[in-house]
Amino acid sequence: MITRRLKPACLLACMLSAASFAQTYPDRPIRLIVPFAPGGANDLVARLSGEKLSEQLKQPVTIDNRGGGNAVIGTEIAARAEPDGYTLLMVNINFVINPVMMDKIPYDSARDFAPISLLATSPVVLVAAPDSPITSVKKLIETAKASPGKVAYATSSKGSSTHVPMELLASMAGLEMTAVHYKGGGPAMIDLLAGRVPVGFATMLPAIPYINDKRLRALAVSSATRSFILPEVPTVAEAGVPGYDYAGWWGIVAPAKTPPAIVEKLSAAFKVVQQAPFIKERFGREGVEPRTNSPSEFTSFLSTERSKWTAVAKSAHFRSD
Repeated sequence: MITRRLKPACLLACMLSAASFAQTYPDRPIRLIVPFAPGGANDLVARLSGEKLSEQLKQPVTIDNRGGGNAVIGTEIAARAEPDGYTLLMVNINFVINPVMMDKIPYDSARDFAPISLLATSPVVLVAAPDSPITSVKKLIETAKASPGKVAYATSSKGSSTHVPMELLASMAGLEMTAVHYKGGGPAMIDLLAGRVPVGFATMLPAIPYINDKRLRALAVSSATRSFILPEVPTVAEAGVPGYDYAGWWGIVAPAKTPPAIVEKLSAAFKVVQQAPFIKERFGREGVEPRTNSPSEFTSFLSTERSKWTAVAKSAHFRSD
């Protein structure tokens, strides 16, 4: 009898304690883990969003770059962190691709994290050097079908936002191509510029300057609609693969068991951050669009992404070597 009376009391005490904690949160700096090396679109999105989040929450937000292992190293660190709202993780497509691509990873992306909010989306752009034999999406399809497995394409790494959209294209168009995986977007871009690899998808941030000065030819953008920053460039769907749609994305998660009240507080803060004129203007320069949604909506988004890429992986080459 005494135990039965204590249980509701203990539950109420825990609830009041969590509510009190959420009211005073945050009262010290927040660490935002970016599971990639400094530089590039991942770092840009994290640092600009973190800067404005710091202003919104009145506490420093420190960016902690923990690159390596195709984002696994930094993601594992976040999964093992104290679930108190003071460690956050920026995620992108690797978050849902790695479980499909790798036989074993030291965390469960669905179980070990609390989704907070989507941050931004951006298409990638299919590019080739001006003298590349691949001059359009249709030419890519024709060439790949005529010589199965002989057309190479550059990627920043296996399972990256420059790899999976090409595998999606190959799956939808019935192509067999050879991926050339580099250790980052920089080396991949160097070989694309030099024409050593005939074609590849690139993220907007590094590609736009080369497209503007005509050192790269933009063949198509990956999204369902044309990019506002490259309005004259057709979509992959318009250029020969009907129904094709891929957009890179970034979001924020916390370790599982982070108090729901803190998750909601962070989501509300990011909603203000991503709607700030500074963010819209600065992201816009790089072809990135700020996004925001609720924790439940972001949970559904991640579930849909997992299902989509698991299905694509059955006909693609996502498995790690």
